Amino acid sequence: MKQTFNLITVIVLAISLSSCYGDKRTPNARYMASTDMYAPVGYETYAKNPNFKNGLEAQAPVEGTIFRGEVPYEIPNTNNGYELAKETLKSPLEVNEKNLSKGKELYTIYCAVCHGDKGDGQGVMVKREKFLGIPNYKDRQITEGSIYHVIMYGRNMMGSHASQLKNNERWQIVQYVEKLRTDLLQ
Repeated sequence: MKQTFNLITVIVLAISLSSCYGDKRTPNARYMASTDMYAPVGYETYAKNPNFKNGLEAQAPVEGTIFRGEVPYEIPNTNNGYELAKETLKSPLEVNEKNLSKGKELYTIYCAVCHGDKGDGQGVMVKREKFLGIPNYKDRQITEGSIYHVIMYGRNMMGSHASQLKNNERWQIVQYVEKLRTDLLQ
């Protein structure tokens, strides 16, 4: 019995020690039919790729896709679209201190340099005479829909801010602009 135990111990020890030798960088057996699973082809972003019809690695998103959590804005960038937004578009956000506070923060970053901290059209860029004719909010017939539309597409000298702001951030700025306009009218 003792000899059998010693024999088994020697065999197990020999097997375990023999498994420690050899080249560890190459596998002994491959279980996948394709070698691409072990050595994939890495394509650079703008390199040629024969797997796509246009032969390029970088592909455009599928038509009609939108970012998760975003809502498509389907009012066109025209004067009629502006008037439509002015008459029909309403904010989905509740008017509260949290939204006004965030709106003020975003307004200070993106809008105050031209429109001024008070919405009077006397921002830093106007005072330095870089831009002239920035409107005062109290002199304009604006609604929350028209403000949102202008943030989306821009108007006259103002460019679009759609790429810098998410949907809810635009509406927060709209709330704050309406507060500034109300303050100016009083």
